[in-house]
Formats: sequence, structure tokens, C-alpha cells
Amino acid sequence: MTVRTRLIVITILGLAVTMAVWGWVQIQTLDQLLVEQQAKRLSSVAETVSTYYQRFPTGHGLSALDTSLKEQIQTDVRLARIDIFTVVNYDIDYIEYIAGASRVRYEWPDGLVSSVAAARKPQFIRLQIDDGPAAGLLYPVVSEKTKATQFVVGVITFSRLNAEILSRAQRLLVISSIGLLAIILAVLAVSYRWLIGRPLGVIVRAIDEFQTGQYVTPIPISRRDEWGHLAEHFNSMAREIEQVLARNRELTRDLEDRVQEETRRVVELQKQVGQLQQLTALGYLTATLAHDLGTPLHSIAGLAKLLQEQGNRPPDETRKLELIIQQTQRLNTVIQNVRRATRPPEPHFEAVLVPDLLNETLPLVEPLTRKAGIELTVQLDGQLPRINADRSRVQTALFNLIQNAMEAMPTGGRLTISGRADADRREVSLTVQDTGQGIPPELMERVCEPFFSTHQEEGMRGLGLAIVQDILKMHGGRIAIDSRPGQGTTIVITFPAAA
Repeated sequence: MTVRTRLIVITILGLAVTMAVWGWVQIQTLDQLLVEQQAKRLSSVAETVSTYYQRFPTGHGLSALDTSLKEQIQTDVRLARIDIFTVVNYDIDYIEYIAGASRVRYEWPDGLVSSVAAARKPQFIRLQIDDGPAAGLLYPVVSEKTKATQFVVGVITFSRLNAEILSRAQRLLVISSIGLLAIILAVLAVSYRWLIGRPLGVIVRAIDEFQTGQYVTPIPISRRDEWGHLAEHFNSMAREIEQVLARNRELTRDLEDRVQEETRRVVELQKQVGQLQQLTALGYLTATLAHDLGTPLHSIAGLAKLLQEQGNRPPDETRKLELIIQQTQRLNTVIQNVRRATRPPEPHFEAVLVPDLLNETLPLVEPLTRKAGIELTVQLDGQLPRINADRSRVQTALFNLIQNAMEAMPTGGRLTISGRADADRREVSLTVQDTGQGIPPELMERVCEPFFSTHQEEGMRGLGLAIVQDILKMHGGRIAIDSRPGQGTTIVITFPAAA
């Protein structure tokens, strides 16, 4: 449903409800005015009859009054009936008819006449007689001396004229409402294009051009209404986006140059390490740092590939972007360490929570484990104490252990990461357990040697466990490896608990 259709529907409903309420109020007001006018006329007739009866209460006077009432009925076609009653006793409702004239068949209820006489107040009544709608008035005449009701005058008049007036008023109201509604809808239909259609089309075309990169001129709307404000804000937003895109293009070119330069350096470093026969002090440091560079780059590539495969942006995109930024910062730290290759970088120790380390590390490898068909499980004891550690180095150690476990399960499997605390020894242990191929017993003593690897691919291999061992020595911890061929490998790394 378009905005135009919705606007028309809402307008019709609003006008219909408003006109219905307004018409009902007008009809009720008109009916009230007609009733008041009718009540005044009946009161005038009742007062005239009561005055005449009070002056001529004798039998001859009653005869003349009866004749006069009949002449009044015959003369005034609107009058239907005139009666005079006397209430003898209120308790037993004894009503005595005195005189009257009528052109319709109707009898006043004795209880109603008695109640009016007892209340000493006139009562206007709507009636429905054989000849149609009518209105009646019971008018009590109260004595000024005794304050008691002397007699009651009843007058009935036809209401056909009032009914016709109300009926015509209703028809006129319906016709005028329909006409007014049609005029308003016609005005809306004509003014829609000028008020909404044309400016909306201009804005939509400008947005389409902006999306296709063909945004050249701003939206040419200079009105001081909502459309003008919208066009002004859109033009301001478009200018800011153009400036941001220009800055991004400059940053992208600079980043491409830097990536090419760093890539060239990494390639040269890999060639040099591949030719080394043994690990020298400076060579081992360079290889360690190069390995640190490769791991986060691999994680970033995995996340980027996951985003490309999914197409639509996933709900956790913000979190993953934050992780990418963290890894970029970490890469910058490693690059700075490479520049200071003459000495190892000083570790930065801080009190770290194990769950925080895992929350920062596992989301980076989760896309890789899911793609490899590996089920990742985390089991942590409650209230693990903090460890005094270098956050970046411990994260590197976890990366290396998880990567080795994934390489041991090329067809999928289960990877379990658990953590527990030893209160007596004030230690915290992290266990990485896989269901992979395992390590043969004759190779167990060499798995931590630098450059020792069972893989035949070229490049820097066999540094993972060596780096983990050095990181644990730096933290005053230790590593334990338990593996059985065909049953998997369990590696436990232990850190001293923080004071």
C-alpha cells in the first residue's frame, strides 16, 4: 500500500468519524431545541386552560370550558388532546377526570398523573400514539395558600412536524457530509503531486544516483518545509560521505603501498630462514616474530572470507570488526618488535582473567574450526584466579596450540579447551585436547625443538611448540604433552596465579 493510498484512507476515516460526531451533535441539538419549543407551547396552552378553570370552576363554567377545549382542538390541528384531572388522594392514586377534548385515543396513566401532582412540577413526555409520534405535558396547578396541587392539566400535541424536520436535517447532513468529503478528497488528490509526489520523486532519484556513484548535483529543493529539511540533511550527509570516501581512497593507496612493502620484507625473511641449518639467536628471534605476523594475518583472512561467504552482514559483525582492529594493533606491535630486532622486546605483564583471554582468542579461530568440521568445546572451572601474563604472548601460545590441533584433525574432530585452578600450588592450567592422529613415541622428545616438523611443506615449520615453550619460560610456567597415536594429543600449559 502506497503512502498516497494510506493518506486517502486515513483522511476518509478521520473525516467520516469527525462528520459523524459533528452531525450527531447537531441533530441532538436540533432535537433539543424542538423539544424545548414544543414544551414552551404546551406550557402556554396548559397555563391558559388552568387560568380559565380557576376563574370558572362551576358547572356552567366547566361546560363552557369543555366547549372551548373542543373548539381549540378543532382549530389547532397540532393539538391532539387536552385533559383536566383532580387528584383526590395521593396514597390510593384516585384520579378524577374533570373536563377535556381529544382527537386521538389515549389515556393518561393514573400513576403518572398522581406522581406529577405529588411532585408539583411539570413533566414533559415523549409519546407514541396511533397517529404517530407525539409529545405530552402534565402541568400541575399548585395553590398559593396551601401549597397543594389543585388539579393537573394534560396536553398532547403531534410531533410529526418535528420528526420531519429531524429527518430532513439528517438527510441534508448526510448529503452535505458526502459532498464535503468528495471535495476534500479531490483537493488532496490534486495537491498530492505538488506536496508529496514531486519532491519525493526528486529525492528518490538523487538517492538512486548516489547509490550508483553518479551523485553530481545536490537535491534542488529549497522549500522551508519538511521536504526542504530532508533535502538539506541529505545533501549535508552526501558531502560528508564524499569527503570520507576521498580520505578512504587515500588511506587505501597508502595501506596498499605499506602492505606491499611489508609483504616483500616477509618474503625475504622466509627465504633467509629456509636456508638456515640451525637456529641462531638473531635468526630464532626473527622467525618467532615472523610467525607472530603470520598467525593474526591468517585469522584476519579467515574472518574476511567468512564475511564474504555469508553475503549479508551477520549480527556479530561489530564484535568481529573490533577483533580485526585488535589484531591490526597487534600486528603493529609485532612490526615495531621487528624493527628492534637487536634485542627481544620487554614483556608487558598484567593481571589477566582466563575467560577474557579465551573470549578474545576463540572467536578468531571459530570460522576456521567450523569450516574444517571441528567441534570446539570450552570447559572452565568457576572463579578462576587471574594470571600475571603478557596478554599478547599468551594469546600467541594459544593460537599455536589450536593451530597444531587443527592440523592433527584434517578430516574433522573435537577440540576441547578447559581450565582449572590448583589452590594448593597457586597455579592455573589450560588444557588443549584434540582427537587427532597423535604423536609417535619416538618423536615426543623432539616436538619442542625449533624447526622440527613432520610436515614436508616449505616455509617456517616446527616453531609453534618452541614458541609456546619460550613464552611459558618467560611467565615462569611449564608445558606438559601427553599423546597416543590414533587417540589424540593433550597439551597442558600452566601459569602461576597472580598475587
